[in-house]
Amino acid sequence: MRLKSFHAKTMSEAMKLVRQTLGDDAIIVATREEEGGGVRVTAAVEEDDHATAQARLQAARPVEPEIDVGEAVAEALHRHGVPASLAEVLVDAAAGLDTEDPTLALGAALDSVFTFNPLPDARGGGGKTLVLVGPPGGGKTLTVAKLAARAVLKNRTVGVITTDTVRAGGVDQLAAFMRILKVKLISVDDPDALHGAIAVNQGCDLVLVDTAGRNPFDESEMDDLRAMLAAAESEPIMVLPAGLDALEAADTGQAFKALGARRMLLTRLDMARRFGSMLVTAQRTRLSFCDGSVSARVAEGLTPLNPVALARLMMPGQEKTAPARAVRPSGPKAKTMSSPSSRTLP
Repeated sequence: MRLKSFHAKTMSEAMKLVRQTLGDDAIIVATREEEGGGVRVTAAVEEDDHATAQARLQAARPVEPEIDVGEAVAEALHRHGVPASLAEVLVDAAAGLDTEDPTLALGAALDSVFTFNPLPDARGGGGKTLVLVGPPGGGKTLTVAKLAARAVLKNRTVGVITTDTVRAGGVDQLAAFMRILKVKLISVDDPDALHGAIAVNQGCDLVLVDTAGRNPFDESEMDDLRAMLAAAESEPIMVLPAGLDALEAADTGQAFKALGARRMLLTRLDMARRFGSMLVTAQRTRLSFCDGSVSARVAEGLTPLNPVALARLMMPGQEKTAPARAVRPSGPKAKTMSSPSSRTLP
């Protein structure tokens, strides 16, 4: 027999405590009113009955499965085809963090290895020109339309220029988008014309230049693009589709980095299921992640990338429902980790 006393403000509250602790088999031995207010109930239960009651209570409570953060991150990296050498670095970084959220752990690990530099928000004052470059079929034209739509929706003035005058339908496709946005499109064929078109749009908050897709391994095509970039005197943004072979993507990134690219914009994130090529490219080229396209629709699907946003794309549905604790290094593998915004470039 096991006896236990319970104190509560009312008899009903005391009886509730008895049932919660000893179960429905408990026997009320005594009750009395306390001098300071409230009631005290003494209940008894056989030891075997108590053990059974406790077992029932434990079974009724939902048990959250324990998550091995390092194992979850390793599994995600393997699923995305990340090479073992890079995966080991990221897993070590994630395993040394004080968090039970695999997504936050992967985000902090990505932040420790890569840089994130989203494209600027077009603001008044003019003078910001972005030239989109990349291999054929990478999604540059659609990305220009998305960037223009984003600027228009924020009431920014935007100028759009295309040098893609050879590809069948290239100009027509972009022109159709610009008519909807009520943005004037200028088509140019050579570096001098490009320089003049940018000068014409110098009063706009943002100027976007869509270039023809170039074979990164064809020297003559890259020389033509180099001449266009010299005339533009602006930062080239490499547009890279997700889902490529990792080594091919890295070689492509190296070729466009040689032309001055510092950031890469990722497309087809909604269609690819393995993002290992993006991580390999960023690691080998030291290009920064900027924005990503997650939809084929012009009015949506282009989002600034940061470590946690990229981790969520790689581990959908992995966030814990409880409020996430601060991510802090711990354990023998602890390393100094920066916050998701601390490694962004100026």
